Amino acid sequence: MNSLSSFVLGAASSNNASGYSGIILIILMVALMYFFMIRPQQKQRKEHQEMMNELHPGDEVVTIGRMHGKIDSINKADRTVTLDCEGIYLTFDMVAIARVVKRADAPASEAPQNNEADSASSAVDSADAATADSAANETTSAASANDEQKKSEEK
Repeated sequence: MNSLSSFVLGAASSNNASGYSGIILIILMVALMYFFMIRPQQKQRKEHQEMMNELHPGDEVVTIGRMHGKIDSINKADRTVTLDCEGIYLTFDMVAIARVVKRADAPASEAPQNNEADSASSAVDSADAATADSAANETTSAASANDEQKKSEEK
């Protein structure tokens, strides 16, 4: 117990190692504080700043007050955002945006790439639909042939 109190109080002793242990303890505490408090906060702030830079009109966002709305306009000079909340237009500071729920449609430069992918998938869908239609027609014709055969047997 006595050695613990002398270590905590930083009492001088004849051993030089105990004098350095206090400095090492302070350095260790500062390092732990940096890795558990300061660094995660800086990382979170950087991610939020990147999100703010990627905001565009049409994005659906949630504010820190939990208000949902769609971005109508962005004023980068004043760092404000005007939200359309079901016909009511409200102006917020950009830092009031907590998260982006849904991004707006892709810009015009990306539209041809998406249209090509959509046309390819629609071609596959139409081919599947044609196959399903022909299978349904075959089933219908087979069923009608069976019905005609049963009627002729009954007569």
